[in-house]
Amino acid sequence: MSGITVISDCGESRPAVAHMNNTSEVEHHLRIPSVVVDEDEELVKYIWREYLQPKQYEWVLIAGYIIVFLVSLIGNSLVCFAVWKNRHMRTVTNYFIVNLSFADVLVTVTCLPASLVVDITETWFLGNTLCKIVPYLQTISVSVSVLTLSCIAQDRWYAICHPLMFKSTARRARKSIVVIWLVSCTIMVPQAIVMQCTSLLPELTNKTSLFTECDEHWGEEIYPKVYHSCFFIVTYFAPLCFMVLAYIQICHKLWCQQIPGSSLVMQRKWHSFQCTTQAPGPGESVRVRTSTVCAEVKQVRARRKTARMLIVVLFVFALCYLPISVLNIMKRVFGTFKNTNDRETVYAWFTFSHWLIYANSAANPIVYNFLSGKFREEFKAAFSCHCVGPKQTHAKRRTRASTDSRKSLSTQVNNVDNVSRISDQMALSHNDVELVTSHVGTQETCIGTSIQA
Repeated sequence: MSGITVISDCGESRPAVAHMNNTSEVEHHLRIPSVVVDEDEELVKYIWREYLQPKQYEWVLIAGYIIVFLVSLIGNSLVCFAVWKNRHMRTVTNYFIVNLSFADVLVTVTCLPASLVVDITETWFLGNTLCKIVPYLQTISVSVSVLTLSCIAQDRWYAICHPLMFKSTARRARKSIVVIWLVSCTIMVPQAIVMQCTSLLPELTNKTSLFTECDEHWGEEIYPKVYHSCFFIVTYFAPLCFMVLAYIQICHKLWCQQIPGSSLVMQRKWHSFQCTTQAPGPGESVRVRTSTVCAEVKQVRARRKTARMLIVVLFVFALCYLPISVLNIMKRVFGTFKNTNDRETVYAWFTFSHWLIYANSAANPIVYNFLSGKFREEFKAAFSCHCVGPKQTHAKRRTRASTDSRKSLSTQVNNVDNVSRISDQMALSHNDVELVTSHVGTQETCIGTSIQA
């Protein structure tokens, strides 16, 4: 998909050099004056000046690549830093998000500059070794991204739709990340094997490195068709179908049904409890019940926010990788662009699809910033001035301390002494105390689940 087309689609791009076998054909197509082509060096200079030098719209493309490079590198680095710095953000979902950000940084640093140069000059300048390494790294990043998104969807599906079937932990998330990288590095080995550097104009090989392409060489025509068909199914179509089905069920559970332990169920239980209890202080009972309902509502809202953010990330991924997936299948499997006459349009489509791949890497941190309050706070803290006064520092520490105390509430409410104090204040009977203890345990589970979500 991306790793293949970013480097090698230059052969399908512009009409002049891609299918010219000798210097006379270049001369005939470009209509170069006979005075200019007396020497091969003059021919190369003319082609570089009149044909390969970036045009006006290509300077716009260069600016777009630079913006994407900076946003992707800074944004994804901040995501990794935010999770590493704050222990309370080291949840299962955030571990996978960090893995996704790391894959985006990898493809941005190693592949974006090379892709930009190839799209502008139609020439591979980095030699045969990097011709194998760069596309291989890019296909790995694509595989890591899609497998990570699939693991996130699976984790959310189990946590929301079937919470008793599977318990996700940070340790299991780390093991899954290791497996994702091992699988991606293994299944993308053929990509590194088939990539080779060749010259489009062999007559000029010893005089210039221009018109050197990094492309696939399979030997048999059936091999690329099978490989790219499997590549499309494994790295785009099948994972996308799985994730769409998973998030449909998640949305149905969160927005259309009452999940187990939700506020409506607890309200009914507490209504029954209020009718049967004979406690002299009804205010205390109402206060405890209100805190329970608030905790339940916060849990559902937190899960909805997380699901909404992940759905947007999935939508952006599907949208950005759709053009290159379709174009790659049309080119490698069906050979659609071999005999086309409008190669400038084909070149424009491939160039834009390459840019979309990297735009996806830059878009993810922006989505986290707008749809995740925790990431937004950490991003603001990273960009805020470090020269803060002692009062501001004390206020930040006090805010962080209050946040940590709220997160440890689920552990504190399980303490036997707290249950005894609640029972003494409410002056309940022995049976009522058991009801309160059961409620405290329920509240602990709900709050703990909310924090994890």
